[in-house]
Amino acid sequence: MPALTPYHAKYFAHELTRLGGSGVERLGRSLFDASVQLQPHQIDAALFALKSPLEKGVILADEVGLGKTIEAGLVMCQLWAEKKRHILVICPAALRKQWEAELMDKFNLPARVIDARSYRVLRSEGTTEPFLTDQVVICSFHYASRKAAELQAVPWDLVVIDEAHKLRNGYRESATMANNLRQALAERKKLLLTATPLQNSLLELFGLSTLIDENLFGDLPSFKTQYTSAQANLSELRERIQPFVKRTLRSQVLEYISYTERKLITKNFTPTDEEHQLYEAVSGYLQRPGNYALPKGQRHLIVLLVRKVLASSARAVAGTLAVLRDRLQRMLDGLPPEQDIVDRLINDEELGDELISELLEDQEDADIEESTTEEENGEAPIDRAQLEAEIEELDTYIRWANSIGVDTKTRALLQALQVGFQQMKDMGARPKAVVFTESRRTQLFLKDFLEANGHAGEVLTFNGTNREPESTVLMERWRETHDTASRDVDVRSAILDAFKNEHKILIATEAAAEGLNLQFCSLVINYDLPWNPQRIEQRIGRCHRFGQEFDVVVINFL
Repeated sequence: MPALTPYHAKYFAHELTRLGGSGVERLGRSLFDASVQLQPHQIDAALFALKSPLEKGVILADEVGLGKTIEAGLVMCQLWAEKKRHILVICPAALRKQWEAELMDKFNLPARVIDARSYRVLRSEGTTEPFLTDQVVICSFHYASRKAAELQAVPWDLVVIDEAHKLRNGYRESATMANNLRQALAERKKLLLTATPLQNSLLELFGLSTLIDENLFGDLPSFKTQYTSAQANLSELRERIQPFVKRTLRSQVLEYISYTERKLITKNFTPTDEEHQLYEAVSGYLQRPGNYALPKGQRHLIVLLVRKVLASSARAVAGTLAVLRDRLQRMLDGLPPEQDIVDRLINDEELGDELISELLEDQEDADIEESTTEEENGEAPIDRAQLEAEIEELDTYIRWANSIGVDTKTRALLQALQVGFQQMKDMGARPKAVVFTESRRTQLFLKDFLEANGHAGEVLTFNGTNREPESTVLMERWRETHDTASRDVDVRSAILDAFKNEHKILIATEAAAEGLNLQFCSLVINYDLPWNPQRIEQRIGRCHRFGQEFDVVVINFL
């Protein structure tokens, strides 16, 4: 063995000190390797995760756009340098490729997306344990839940859960996905990332805490008694979460990050008499007891869904009422429903509001979910005359909605774009706008309308499926110059690339509100406002984030 020189002795002493440290010296290698401009709060968050006294993990809850992905990347990079290389990232399916690219580009970490297809390929090549690999493993929430048993068998050094608020209702027995993941990863160190750890209830914080350690707050009844009752001790709760929750606000980083401002504009519009009369007529129908179209156990939820669509567009109303009419026609023909009516309404329109998810879970908890009426179950005869009259009534409303054509709200969008683009011009920003709607039918209608009214060739759509012919064409073109992954990832990347470099307007459903980096766009139009105000913040945060060079103009329709 060669003699140990003073230089080598000093080097190895430094390495031993660094690896055993808990301060910034432990991050030395990661800070050196990272190919990204790091900010002080990001380093602080990474250190918080690495030195947390709780062995099972932490929650990083910085506001949207402050770089939670960078913070997690620092932690992963450091563990990798310490030879702790069994790392799993669980995220929404649409963000898998983005995670893979950022880990490689910014931290030089090898990463691989494992989904059903790549899993089959690995198994066919003789890999008996696809999750045991020398790369960071990335998979979706749903796939991770399906493979919970296999994930449990892997000795993960770290599990990163992005957009962790999707599992915030894990305290409910009905939250199958959250429960599967909690049980499979119970003994592993976890890093939860979410900008919205609280949206509607303190119980959501309890749900997230159980993903880290089921015993942090004891059982659910105890938590409710201590922190959700009239005698709640919230100051004590703040103290108890400090060891495992770290949240940084934009206002706390202004000393070293110059964030642009937000300019809020309210766009008021007044429905015509005809539009108002249609709203009142459909509302009256929904309130009338005994309708066959509304299953008894789901009536409240369906009414809320239809009211949400009523606020979007006449075209969306016509399509949604057609779904209810189809249900009635099948009843008249003696056929069972094709699928659960609530599922179809949500999926057809892509209604992804958090409140809807809450209501669905409440319905399951109360064990009142019913997909058919008593009449369909054969417990009472169907009054065919009443059923036929209800079908005719819905036909009337559908014709009425279709006859309205371009409603007042749609026309107001043209004015909003004109105002917004003028502000972009005044600031020197690129003329780019993202328009958020909560209805896929409204989305397609708006695209056709804008294309026919001065914006031909300038409009793209982004939704949960992206199956439109134009999206497929963009994807095929994008694949000519890029490595391909799954269709979902490729079409998403292609649409965003086209929006950044060619088109001016992106009309997006709620599917675009999470995980997209649109800092090249400075105009956000909330055509449909969500019920949950946190969703508005997430939308704006897609554009108003680190890297945005201009003030962000936000136009809210009321």
